[in-house]
Amino acid sequence: MSYFLGFDGGGSKTDCVLVDEHGAVLASAYGSASNPLRTGYAKTWFALSSTADAVLARQKIKSTDISGICAGLGGAARTQVARRIASFLERSFPNAAVQVTSDMEIALSAAAGDGKGIVLIAGTGSVAFGRNASGLTARAGGFGPWIGDEGSGFEIGKLAAAAVSREVDARGPQTVLTERIFKDLDCRDWNELFERIAKSADDVFPRLFPTVAKVGDGGDPVACELLQHAAASLSDLTFNVAKKLQLTGEEFPLAKVGGMHGRSKVLDAELDARLAAVLPHAKVVPLAISPALAAARMASAAASGPDRIAKAVDAV
Repeated sequence: MSYFLGFDGGGSKTDCVLVDEHGAVLASAYGSASNPLRTGYAKTWFALSSTADAVLARQKIKSTDISGICAGLGGAARTQVARRIASFLERSFPNAAVQVTSDMEIALSAAAGDGKGIVLIAGTGSVAFGRNASGLTARAGGFGPWIGDEGSGFEIGKLAAAAVSREVDARGPQTVLTERIFKDLDCRDWNELFERIAKSADDVFPRLFPTVAKVGDGGDPVACELLQHAAASLSDLTFNVAKKLQLTGEEFPLAKVGGMHGRSKVLDAELDARLAAVLPHAKVVPLAISPALAAARMASAAASGPDRIAKAVDAV
């Protein structure tokens, strides 16, 4: 029996799936974040190892029993990142054929298989990625928290903290966020908040998204504005990809992926309305399978035939 591992890793979690040579799921596990550009390589390697160890233990097999691996990770669209992760996995699984790609690649495979479609990923970070009928791919966004990730949980949290600071300084409107931000972060004061942001902004700003979502759904004007701004940014990313691939006038599947979707009525309604306005022929669909399972099946397919991952039009 041959065994294959699939990883789906991002800025908040890692999903690992073990399948057999027929693509049947044997075990799965969840772990901590594994985007090396956000968490660092050491934490990424730990997340990959611990989730893999969990699924191997459940099936009572060893690392040497793994024939193939596909890891779709945030940040791995960059060649040097993919190479470092691949080297680690090759050492850990010496008998496995290893491929490392981006989380957007495996999400698109989970949504559309090898066909045309677009995925809009919105979680700690944000990116839109798609493929047309000719097999060409394109992306928009995904450039990280300091210069990109528009509409992401990170950006929403950062803008929420800024809105609270403006109210404290009497430079902005009142918002319920001021009452909630320190409580929800279990933070005593601004000094502690600043220290935590300086230590790890990823451990602070994305955690504020659920607060903004709840307050916004409760009618707070400032929180609603933040959510509407995010919806506009995410819609723009999606439209940009559709335009690059000449899909704006075609019908195609569009999947919304990531931890932000389905968490806020305000955000969901605003985003759906904007997408319908700019891409009226797009058909919003759920993922057919999980991205981690798609990755595992990509590993299995690579073992029996040529690698079918498409070449990106605008790879970074």
